[in-house]
Amino acid sequence: MKNHNFHDDPLISGKEKEIDLKEIFTVIKRRFWMIAVITLLTTMFAGFYSYFYTNPLFATSTRITINTTAETINTLNVIIKDPAVLEKVAAKLDLDRSGEALSGQINAETIGSSQVINISVIDSDPVLAAKIANTTAEIFKDEIPGFIVIDGMEILAKAKPNYYPINENHSRYIMMGVIAGIIIGVGLVFLLDSLDDSIRSKREVEEIFDAPILGAVSKMSKRNTTKGNVKKKQHLRSETFGSKSI
Repeated sequence: MKNHNFHDDPLISGKEKEIDLKEIFTVIKRRFWMIAVITLLTTMFAGFYSYFYTNPLFATSTRITINTTAETINTLNVIIKDPAVLEKVAAKLDLDRSGEALSGQINAETIGSSQVINISVIDSDPVLAAKIANTTAEIFKDEIPGFIVIDGMEILAKAKPNYYPINENHSRYIMMGVIAGIIIGVGLVFLLDSLDDSIRSKREVEEIFDAPILGAVSKMSKRNTTKGNVKKKQHLRSETFGSKSI
């Protein structure tokens, strides 16, 4: 005889799943105010941080063209960010920064399959970012013949200050605050629920006493009690009037 496994029964498993989802919804509903408060606080903190503590960054770029092969251009992209070259840029602009620090602000890349190299710079000062880009291109033009023999190099377009920050996206910070608040709030709600030992459902009573519940007494309120007394008085009055009529 084949044993029937209740856990494999789709009706029973579906019912247990439904009960679990209902309990989850009940737990969240019971302390929804806590989730709302935490989400509000994290959103306010994220917005405050975005507006007052985020330093705006500005980006600009200059372009140079080099008459050489593609392999040589790839090598030149690496040389542009070399600290030895950027130390001269810092010295010319009288910057209190090392070549390594400037290397983190500069990016050099070839535009498509052309012979044009785009030198982009990011800095908290838009004017200084343009100066760094232009000075890097000029010093690179003077220094490159000492590294590699090329047929020629020209500066196509000089960098200009760009006064529009690239990182001033307040909505992104606010959205991150909302998501973080919901996650923290839900986690805290379930943590408090796991620490709560009070009995709140019929199933918990059945699990504790290992016996089914035969009946339950509904919750009495003042309104229900008042209605019951009124009905009782009306019933007594009708019986009194009935006895007199007899």
